[in-house]
This record gives sequence, C-alpha cells and structure tokens, in this order.
Amino acid sequence: MELFFNPFDNLLCILLGISFTVWFTLLLVFIIVPAIFGVSFGIRRLYMKTLLKIFEWATLRIERGAKEKNHLLYKPYSNAIIAKEPTSLEEEIKEIRRSGSNRDLDSAPEFEMSDIFYFARRGVESIMDDEVTKRFSAEELESWNLLTRSNYNFHYISLRLTVLWGLGLLIRYGFLLPLRVTLAFTGVGLLVFLTSLVGLLPNGRMKNFLSEKVHLMCYRICVRALTAIITYHDSENKPKNGGICVANHTSPIDVIILASDGCYAMVGQIHGGLMGVIQRSMVKACPHIWFERSEVKDRHLVAKRLSDHVEDKSKLPILIFPEGTCINNTSVMMFKKGSFEIGATVYPVAIKYDPRFGDAFWNSSKFGMVNYLLRMMSSWAIVCSVWYLPPMSREEGEDAVQFANRVKAAIARQGGLVDLLWDGGLKRGKVKDTFKEEQQKLYSKMLVGTQEDRSRS
Repeated sequence: MELFFNPFDNLLCILLGISFTVWFTLLLVFIIVPAIFGVSFGIRRLYMKTLLKIFEWATLRIERGAKEKNHLLYKPYSNAIIAKEPTSLEEEIKEIRRSGSNRDLDSAPEFEMSDIFYFARRGVESIMDDEVTKRFSAEELESWNLLTRSNYNFHYISLRLTVLWGLGLLIRYGFLLPLRVTLAFTGVGLLVFLTSLVGLLPNGRMKNFLSEKVHLMCYRICVRALTAIITYHDSENKPKNGGICVANHTSPIDVIILASDGCYAMVGQIHGGLMGVIQRSMVKACPHIWFERSEVKDRHLVAKRLSDHVEDKSKLPILIFPEGTCINNTSVMMFKKGSFEIGATVYPVAIKYDPRFGDAFWNSSKFGMVNYLLRMMSSWAIVCSVWYLPPMSREEGEDAVQFANRVKAAIARQGGLVDLLWDGGLKRGKVKDTFKEEQQKLYSKMLVGTQEDRSRS
C-alpha cells in the first residue's frame, strides 16, 4: 500500500511546488519589483476600464428588467431630501411675520407666536434630512457594481446577470482575496524587517535615503494589496520638510494612499499587538511621533512635540487628519484647531474616492478593523484621486479656528465635498450645548437689536 501511494504523493508535491513557484514568480515580477521602482504596467487601469463596462451593462439590464416588470427603482438622494436655500434666521422669521400678519420685523413686537414656526420647521427638517448623521453611513450607489452590499435594487433579474454576479463572487473571494492577503502580509512583513535593519544605521543621509526607499516600497506593495488605482494631481505642491500635511479623512487606508507617493512623519497613539510592533520598527528608521495613552490628552505636550518636529527642516512633513474621525467621503467636517496653532506651513490635500468599485469608508461603530480590511480586500478595487493644494499659512489677525476653516473650505472645494461646520465627534457623542446656545443668541440678538432700533425711532 505504501508503495502504491508514493508516486501519487510525489506527483502532488511536484504540482504544489510548481504552483507556488509560478505564484511567487508572478508576484515578484508583476507586483513587488514594480513597487520597488515605482512603475506600473497599466494592468490595474485596464482592469478598471473593463469593470466600468461590466457595471454599465449590469445597470442597463436591471433598468430594462424593472421596466418589463413595472418595478420602481430606488434612487438615492445625492445631496438632500429637502431643497434648502441659504438664508439667515432674521430673514426667515421676517418672511414668516410678513406672510402671517403683513407686518415687517421692525414694526412687530419683540416676540410673536409665529416665530415658533421657524424653529419647529427647522427641527422637522433636521429629523427628515439630518445632514450630520448620514455622513457616518456608507454612500448608496445609483448603479450596481455586482456587490450585494452596494445597492437596494439587487434582486433576481435574469440568469445571465445572476451568473455574472456568481462569477464575480468567485473571482473576488477565490483569486483576488488570497492574492491581496499575501501582498498585505508581504508589505507589512518587509516594512517591519527592513525598517528594523535601517534603524541600526547611524543617523545621516544614507539612513534617511534608505528609510525613504523602504517606506515607499512597502507602502506601494500595500497599495497593490488593495488594487488601489490612484491619480495624483499637482505634484508640484507636495508637502515639504518642516511643514504639516492635512487631509480629509475617510479611512485608515488614507495613510497608505498618501505615503505611497511621498514619505511622512506619522502622528498617533502607541498601540499593542501587531500595530505596536509596526510602530516600534518604523520609529527606528524615521522620526515618527508616537504618544503614550496618558500623553494624548495633554494638548500642551502634543503641541510641543509637533512644534519641535516642524522646526527641524531636515525632518519629514507631519501627516495629520484634523477631523479626528472617518467621514463617508461626501463632506468635510470640522477641523480640530490644534495642528493650526503651531504656526507651520500647512499643505492641504484633498482625497476623493470613487465608490463604484468599493466603498472605502470605515464605519468604525459597525465594523472592526479586521472586518473592514476584509471588506476592502474583497471589493473590486479602491479608486481615488488625490489633489495637492498650494501651501497655506496663517494670515495676520487670523486665529487658529479661522485658519482651520479656510483650509477645510479649500479641501472641500477641490474634492467636490460638502463643507460642514459640525464636529465629527457627533458620531459617538451628543450635540454640545454651545450649538443650541448659538441659535438662542442669534434670536435674542435679533430681538434686542429690534428694541434698540425702536427706542431710537
């Protein structure tokens, strides 16, 4: 019996050996070596164009099937349910008073019962069309991208469409996912190993040069682990040493997207486990800024560490996401003022993802990090555009909050995102009393001003 099974076992071992050899040869030639030299064969671009044609066909097939069966298709609202025109509190209340009693605000009493309608309407609008909480959920697509989690219109239409979806499922989970997991482990493993080696060298130009090349190579491998197709615009505005790079925040992979095109000093809290191992190895080769848990809430200590870093023009630019939380890439929310108080040159960067190929948004209240990464690696691709905006400095008489809002507005305008004043911390916390008091102050100011005008007359 033993002699009978030996030839079969040998053949199986030979086939497995050949398979692994071919697999790693293709991996080396088409992914790792291009990542080292920063070149691309155009395979991912061709893959993206092919997917777009398939998506268009699937969408047309769904629309035709819906017409044949007299079904209504769900159409997501791109901007808002309620059409709103930007008007002030005073203008709206004045209009309500005119329509109610034909009296102008100047001749009306300090308070009218009709004023309640303004606040009641605003409250109902906020309930029906909340512009804040919908930024913390995935964006719904108008077209179907053959991912069951991406469109409400998916149901049985035809055999061909179902077979195509099944084939896509097999490709994503049977081929792309194992390939991407292999690449991710390769990139992270090389990052830990090579940065630890570079960290043994004495400080100097050679160490900085090798550290830069190692970081770029490893991040580019990780980018390929997501099949990320990135278009960088205006590279002449890329962040320079001694500055601070600020960007809108959609996902943890924002770091990889930016770091695959240039080196940055990262800022963050020290973690345990695998993340801690990566952080400790990275800081050996490059002066990243890691804080202990007890230090994170000490604003003065954080500002001092950041200020000391940017004053040294030989150190890499700091990468910061001032929103402090992930937003679904439809808007930019309030920037924390801390990084704008330092006085360094700020290099704004706008990142815009294309959700048709895969949703990059990390809903941290719904998915853990491992679950999120698996969703990313089982998507078709991550497609995004990155714009490097001209550097900005704090103007005379401008405080940190005004500077932060000016930078945020520039990022929102370039990325085609909605500029919101709300704090991203509302994802987990309640609305601060200051927001409520602000509306009360505006209304009180309107009434007091009216009283003064009346007394002068």
